Amino acid sequence: MKKLIDTALGEIPASLLLKNAQVINVFSGEIVNTNVAVADSTIAGVGPYTEGEKIVDLKGRYLLPGLIDAHIHIESSLLTPANFTAAIVPHGTTTIIADPHEIANVAGLTGVEYMVNASRDLPLDVFFMMPSCVPATSLETSGAFLDANTIKEAFRLYPQSLGLAEMMNFPGVIFKNEDVLEKIRTACNQNRLIDGHAPRLEGKKLNAYCGVGINTDHECTTSEEAREKLELGMHILVREGSAAKNLTELLPVINEYTWPYFSFCSDDRHPSDLVKEGSINYILRKAVAAGLDPITAVRIATINAARHYRLAKLGAIAPGYQADLVVVDNLTDFNVKEVYKKGRLVASDHVFLHSLVDINDSTILDTVHLPNLENKLKVTVPPGKKYARVIDVLPEQIITKNTCISTKNISSAEDISVIAVVERHGNNGQIAIGLVKGFGIKNGALASTVAHDSHNLILVGKDAQDMELAAHTIADMHGGLAVVREGKILASLALPVAGLMSRENVFTVAEQYDYLLQAAKETGCSLPSPFMTMSFLSLPVIPELKITDQGLIDAVCLEKTDLFF
Repeated sequence: MKKLIDTALGEIPASLLLKNAQVINVFSGEIVNTNVAVADSTIAGVGPYTEGEKIVDLKGRYLLPGLIDAHIHIESSLLTPANFTAAIVPHGTTTIIADPHEIANVAGLTGVEYMVNASRDLPLDVFFMMPSCVPATSLETSGAFLDANTIKEAFRLYPQSLGLAEMMNFPGVIFKNEDVLEKIRTACNQNRLIDGHAPRLEGKKLNAYCGVGINTDHECTTSEEAREKLELGMHILVREGSAAKNLTELLPVINEYTWPYFSFCSDDRHPSDLVKEGSINYILRKAVAAGLDPITAVRIATINAARHYRLAKLGAIAPGYQADLVVVDNLTDFNVKEVYKKGRLVASDHVFLHSLVDINDSTILDTVHLPNLENKLKVTVPPGKKYARVIDVLPEQIITKNTCISTKNISSAEDISVIAVVERHGNNGQIAIGLVKGFGIKNGALASTVAHDSHNLILVGKDAQDMELAAHTIADMHGGLAVVREGKILASLALPVAGLMSRENVFTVAEQYDYLLQAAKETGCSLPSPFMTMSFLSLPVIPELKITDQGLIDAVCLEKTDLFF
């Protein structure tokens, strides 16, 4: 404190002085040409400071607070926390609100412990919410089960947790499921936040959901949905990820009155997109291009999330705030030139400058245990059944349509593929078979152990033998992604950490992922992000029709339904 005071008074030189900066003031909404003095990890003053142990002349470039991703699953980047940090920090993201929900569904609190330990001592502030829905519903088989007592234990073990992560089981709230309510009580009694997840929920049911203390939502897909939730007091997390892209639809709701109640989030971001497009800076770029005022966009990307999640010293450039600073050369494409984390230069011209040590935890390395799949991945129409339900995929959305097809046309339909989910945690070996439309596969198969939320093995393909080979390929890698066609493995990506993450850096993973996308095209697949899309087809809390290891799921009524009728 004394050093901070002395630096602020100008009695001693700043540890770091950034001069000639165009500072984005998120409080006043102004751009101020000034200098910023830093004392170790904290901003000491903004104004006419001239002395510094290290002086950097920004020459009129813009200085932003470190960007904040308000909701993300690190695991969905296919990277470990250390490699994820190296991927996003050069793009200006210095803080994330993370939900380790994915690994918790595979390995329970052991997986959460790995994520917490692996996120320490990184030039990235990672604030964890505790997973609320493991599994998301009783309609799937996960590798772990976190009940209300486990949530209490998690908060005891990780007291720094901000609260309860996305409450996907909104029917459980509305129907007063006691375990769900006890999790909510636990968070409320400890004055912790509760994140929401309530796609298309409206009216009285939405009122009930909000009324128990759930105060965010990142599942809005229309401006009408966002407006209703905003009017009921929810903080809207505008999602622009690799599969779900909602920014364009929600921008009309953001205006001079409502902007304080919005934040930006990625939710799920794949390695190729991180390399090619960036992180929250990509959302800034896209929002401004669509007409959002640049200062408002920066506020949404910084101070709004900090205020909502009670991160008192983050999100602004002002005395006493953590010196998380991002230098950009313009407010149009937000090209990041330098990134400072706690007053230290950690990235320059998209190059990560911080050394990392990735921890090795053997407890989450052997998690793929498949049953015998021989001749079990074929579609067989029962006698007398005239129609079959089909999961109809919508490009760039994680919601689906529930359509049907005549059983006579299944084999001849051009854009109908077989979809299968195989329990991979070694609990019961269940296998479910369904039909999916929208992938465009002509021959071959895609497979992945990244399948929300229980992360069982999911396969989409035209040929049962190719699907079988893809499954065995993934088992041999202890988890991952694979593309097979005509008995040959076209591409694969090993994800041995819980069957979700690679130990390689973002550039290696992105390159391998691009090979997978190219291989997917060789099967005829027409989706721009097939593996991300596929990963959500087993998520039974997102409408309309999904599939888990337990069978086909009517995600509107949240109940099992028959493939054939």
